[in-house]
Amino acid sequence: MTASSSFTRRDVSFTSGDGYCAAWLYRPDGIEVPPVVILGHGLGGTREMGLDAYAERFAAAGIAALAFTYRHFGDSSGEPRQLVSIKRQLQDWDAAIEHVKTRDDVDGTRVAIWGSSFGGGHAITVASRHPELVAAVSQCPFTDGLASASALGPVDSAKLLTLAAKDVLSTIRRKDPVRIGLVGKPGTMAAMTAPDAMSGYLALIPDGYDFVNAIAARFTPAATFYRPGRSARKVTFPILFCVCDHDSVAPPVQTLAHARTAPKGEIKTYDVGHFDIYRGEPFEAVVADQLSFLTRHLEP
Repeated sequence: MTASSSFTRRDVSFTSGDGYCAAWLYRPDGIEVPPVVILGHGLGGTREMGLDAYAERFAAAGIAALAFTYRHFGDSSGEPRQLVSIKRQLQDWDAAIEHVKTRDDVDGTRVAIWGSSFGGGHAITVASRHPELVAAVSQCPFTDGLASASALGPVDSAKLLTLAAKDVLSTIRRKDPVRIGLVGKPGTMAAMTAPDAMSGYLALIPDGYDFVNAIAARFTPAATFYRPGRSARKVTFPILFCVCDHDSVAPPVQTLAHARTAPKGEIKTYDVGHFDIYRGEPFEAVVADQLSFLTRHLEP
C-alpha cells in the first residue's frame, strides 16, 4: 500500500432506511482506488466528536475513510431527534457498507470497519454479519449490556428503566419523548455517570459545536440486553480489539473474555480509562496499532 501524506475531505451522504446519514469521505491523494475503512462513533456521538482525528491518520497512510453520523443525531435525518435505536444504527452500518461498495473512487472489495465504545460493539455485530469485509477494529467496545448496567448500579438502573417505560408510553400517546441525559455526574439520570464520564465525554466536543446532552429514555432496556460481544466468535476475518484497562463504561474483564473467542482476533490493551483513548499519548498509541493492523490486512 502506497502511503500518501496528503488527502482531501468532502461532505457526502448515503441513504439508510427511510432517511440518510451524513458523512465525511477522506481520500488519500495520488491513489486512484484506495481501500476504505468506515468509522462509526459511540453512544450519542457524531463524526465531529473525534472521528476526524482517526480518519485523517488513516487517509494520510493511504486508506480512504468514511466517517458517518447515525440517523437521529447531528446533521443526519431522523425523527424524533436523539433517538438511540440499536436496530436502526445497525441498518446505518449496513447502508454505509453498501454505499462504499457502489463508489468508484474507493476499492469496494477492500473494506474495513472501525467502531468505538457503543459503536465498537456495533462493529463486532456488523463484522459477524458481513463476511465479505476484510478487517474490523473495535475500540473500547461496549460488549455486554448487563455488565455495563451493573457498573451503573442497581438503584440508578431501576430509575432509568422507570423513565424508559414512561418514554415508551409517550410514543403510544404520540407525545414528545421522555429524555434522559446522555452523560452526567454520578447519581444523575444519565446513560453514562461514571466519575470520568462527564469530563471525558465533553472533552470530545469541538468548540462551537451544538451538542445536545440528551437521548430518548427508551434506549435503556434495549441496551441492557444488547450483548454484541457474543458475536465475536462468529467473525471470520481479522478483528482488532483495543481495550482500556480502566474502562468505567465498558468493563474490560467482559470485553477481553469476548475478544478471546474471535477466531482471528487480535487484542491490544492500554493503561487508560474509557475516555482517555481519544486524545494525547493514548490516542497516538492506539492509532499506531490500528494503522499497523489495517495496513497489513487491507493490502491487495
